[in-house]
Amino acid sequence: MAFANDTSRDARAQSGPFSGAQPHALSGAEEAAYRTDGFFIRAAVFSEAEIEALGLAVEAVVARASAAGGSGEDYRIDGNRYVELPDQTVQYEHNEAAQTIRVVEPFHHLHPAFEALVDDPRLVVPMRGVIGCDEVALWTDKINLKRPREGSAFQWHQDSPYWTHACAHVDLLPNVMVTLDTASEANGCFRVIRGSHLRGCLPGRDDGTRLGPLFTDPRYFDLSQQVLAEAPVGSLIFFSPHTVHGSQPNRSSAPRRAMVLTYQPAGHEMFKLRRVRNAGAPQPTAGAAARAIALPPT
Repeated sequence: MAFANDTSRDARAQSGPFSGAQPHALSGAEEAAYRTDGFFIRAAVFSEAEIEALGLAVEAVVARASAAGGSGEDYRIDGNRYVELPDQTVQYEHNEAAQTIRVVEPFHHLHPAFEALVDDPRLVVPMRGVIGCDEVALWTDKINLKRPREGSAFQWHQDSPYWTHACAHVDLLPNVMVTLDTASEANGCFRVIRGSHLRGCLPGRDDGTRLGPLFTDPRYFDLSQQVLAEAPVGSLIFFSPHTVHGSQPNRSSAPRRAMVLTYQPAGHEMFKLRRVRNAGAPQPTAGAAARAIALPPT
């Protein structure tokens, strides 16, 4: 289902509790979509030139991570290769001789373009509305790569179970994905289970593997509510930390790259780097925090 609940254009002009005069503010339609569906899409937010610059920065970071791989802690979990570097974790494609990187986390501190992205009002302003805070900070961020005909699937999972051990406010960790390539079914686009966020953290799989408990047990969500978030390059996909999501392999000749940034209320430390990275220019008239958008308890 392409562009499901895309609330870009006219819908953003609708009034709602979090809409306002400032550009990029959350609309009533987006608030409703996030509350009921667990996600919403803003299509083609970034220009071609902006995406080209971000893509070049991504490839530079990935090349450096690949070159540094031999100096890090190289280990396997359930046969999947990881390399732990001082300020990032690098995950490789899932095969024994893996040399292709599929994930780098975190990445914002590795290039000036990404530091600027963290503060971009197109991300920060709607995140303030989603979280219900006057100010927000970064929790974590990662680059996801699906190289042509090589990028592997991401199994169904929620983000919240990964973070409950490290964060007391896991309900307030919404994500925004920035698409660096047009995302389609053929190249393994992002998929979500509509409404799956409403039950909080769901049980993981008990399959005898180490990673199994972090993948959502399929008995606890309705696969018929699957939505393909097909979106053009430069789009933003906002989704709850409790939303079950995943993707299929890239079977096409086109890449499918994306960056995912996760925000939180201001003043809290980040997940891996253990320092505070508040985001965006401070609000000149910050008052009491608004209510958060119906994020279910864990």
